[in-house]
Amino acid sequence: MEFDIERLRTDLINYFGTASSFFPVAYMDLFEVQNASNDKIIQIAIDNNFNIDDYRIDIKKY
Repeated sequence: MEFDIERLRTDLINYFGTASSFFPVAYMDLFEVQNASNDKIIQIAIDNNFNIDDYRIDIKKY
């Protein structure tokens, strides 16, 4: 299964960036997202209740 990691990373950056206005500790999460591996990005998204199915790339093989 493949995911649009860059779109997911961007959405997580926006999510934590917005939160940092209210919770300065979110900057640590933001830094982690910016530097995370693909697998870690998916785990962070799951931990924050993102629906990762929205980021799935359907590859059809003929």
